[in-house]
Amino acid sequence: MKLKQVLVTVAISALTALSVVWGYSNYLKHSSSYGGQLSGSLPSNYTLTGMRDNGTPPGAIDFTQPAAIALPAVVHIKTKTNAKQVTNSLPKMKQNPFSDLFNDDMFDQFFGGGRMNIIPEQKASGSGVIISDDGFIVTNNHVVENADEITVTLNNKKTYTAKVVGADPAYDLAVIKIDASALPYLIYGNSDEVKIGQWVLAIGYPLNLETTVTAGIVSAKARSLGLNKDKSGNAGGAVESFIQTDAAVNMGNSGGALINTDGKLIGINSAIASPTGYYSGYSYAIPVNIAKKVVDDIIKFGTVQRGYLGIQFSAVADMTEDQKKKVGIAESIYDGIFVTDVPTDGGAYAAGIRKGDRIQKVNGIEIVSGGELQEQISKFKPGDKVSVTVLRGEKPITLIVTLRNKAGNFDIVKNDTQLELLGGDFVNLDAKKAKEYGVPGGIIVKKINPGALYDQTRMKDGFVILKVNDKEVKSVEEMKKIIGTDKSLTISGFYPGYDGLYEYPITLE
Repeated sequence: MKLKQVLVTVAISALTALSVVWGYSNYLKHSSSYGGQLSGSLPSNYTLTGMRDNGTPPGAIDFTQPAAIALPAVVHIKTKTNAKQVTNSLPKMKQNPFSDLFNDDMFDQFFGGGRMNIIPEQKASGSGVIISDDGFIVTNNHVVENADEITVTLNNKKTYTAKVVGADPAYDLAVIKIDASALPYLIYGNSDEVKIGQWVLAIGYPLNLETTVTAGIVSAKARSLGLNKDKSGNAGGAVESFIQTDAAVNMGNSGGALINTDGKLIGINSAIASPTGYYSGYSYAIPVNIAKKVVDDIIKFGTVQRGYLGIQFSAVADMTEDQKKKVGIAESIYDGIFVTDVPTDGGAYAAGIRKGDRIQKVNGIEIVSGGELQEQISKFKPGDKVSVTVLRGEKPITLIVTLRNKAGNFDIVKNDTQLELLGGDFVNLDAKKAKEYGVPGGIIVKKINPGALYDQTRMKDGFVILKVNDKEVKSVEEMKKIIGTDKSLTISGFYPGYDGLYEYPITLE
């Protein structure tokens, strides 16, 4: 009897256990408390990631081959900037009783103002990427800017003297050249195809070390940090759309290569995010699709042929709730570029884009941030046509915009090296103003930029140039011809509203 009771008890227990297991598993099948994580099937986003049929990820990536491809094509750049003697051209404080009676220049003549400062010799180090077998190298503008001597050391220890072909601070890119042949070089990849989360390698010469390879993933795209400035020192005219990675990058990595696992160049390492100046978690690279366009322009034209859309804008994602409400954008919308103004002399206005439009796509590529807009437009030169899709009200409209240059036309921009050394924004004095001032013509210095005018004179914005080396100049083109042949210059002119002529002696180095 006891045995029979035991068997019955065991049978009941087994049935109970089976019932509990069946019920719990049935509950899990219908439960949504874990968002489907226990459903046993992969969500749709995993179908595009290369997961194997059994749900396991692919094998570990081997970095040895891409590193071996890239190492010979990344170079060590060393620069030297000679000691310089410059005039202190900072605006003077009113510290003397004559400051309200005499112009600064007159006071300097009598009392020996305009102190001379000595900038000591400076040496620096960075990296570069060989992009052709005959010695063209791309690097950052800030690596070679103002350098008097540039040396390039290859991975095989061969050293060459390099010269600057051209540079543009707005992009923080420069092209230098060494006299060599049959060099290894990196093939361009496609930065538009770079995906967040993909593996990348950073290669360069950090902290004056030998060639160094680090690995990480792409953590963001189209980052804008406010680091770059254009030739006038204006951050608003700069182009930034960085690839953000967590590959370790330090001082000296600037200008080096960011490559994918195929060994193709996808970016030029440029900056780090760090409170100490050393790597603290994130690094930033200029997308190769931007670099490629800049490099090609510099080699072909000597300067970048930059196309402008011709709008002022604000990224919707950066707008406050009050700003959105004011222009009729719903709080829940964060994508697109809101057009705040459209100058009538630009390509956008001619194409039909108007204030209040919201740009959604450029050439079919969705645009969310200002960096993305800059990145797409920066691939084109003046005269190129781009397709721009805007939302006007609730209606999408696609317009074809012919990009223009900064001057508002389609002309090829020439490289005016001597004019850049002079340092300034110059415009022709119009006939009406010339008649008002009683002069036959001249050139207005709209803004003093870094250069000879800044370093060697106390010239102020608004000065009107009448003569260069005692030759009358009535246009910027006439001035270019003179400064193209002479290094020692004397610029003569006047300040509107003030009596007397002023002369500024300058030496272009």
